[in-house]
Amino acid sequence: MKKRNRRHPPDVAPAGTTATSGGDEQGEATLPAIIAGAFERINIRLRARMLGRLLASAGPIALTVVGGGVFAKYAAQARWPVIPVSFADAARATSGQVHELVRYLQQSNPQLVSQIFDILARDTATIAALGASVAALTLQRLAASTAKRRDG
Repeated sequence: MKKRNRRHPPDVAPAGTTATSGGDEQGEATLPAIIAGAFERINIRLRARMLGRLLASAGPIALTVVGGGVFAKYAAQARWPVIPVSFADAARATSGQVHELVRYLQQSNPQLVSQIFDILARDTATIAALGASVAALTLQRLAASTAKRRDG
């Protein structure tokens, strides 16, 4: 019987690899996978801040369900602009839980995840930690926005 890696869901790549969405012929990394990968590699202070922004974007019901209910303790603060997350909670959160949260947020509000990605892309330490995945996704997003402006 083959053991599954519990730390990474099937479409979250371990550090140093590229996660791809199922059926993507171009092999581009998914935004939830990139953000989850970033979460795994950034320092604890940035992890807490990023997790606070992500959690604040989810509603109270989502917080009780997403990530196996690990974020349920924050349901009472669900509508705050940023939820204060302790360093201990940020350290305990796994990249798989963050991936699930980001995937939920992307489905419920795609613009929100783009804003979070933009925040990460402005942080030089995060860019260095993510390397090629962020660079490729940033270039892809810039090309898409340039094409939109040119066409319309």
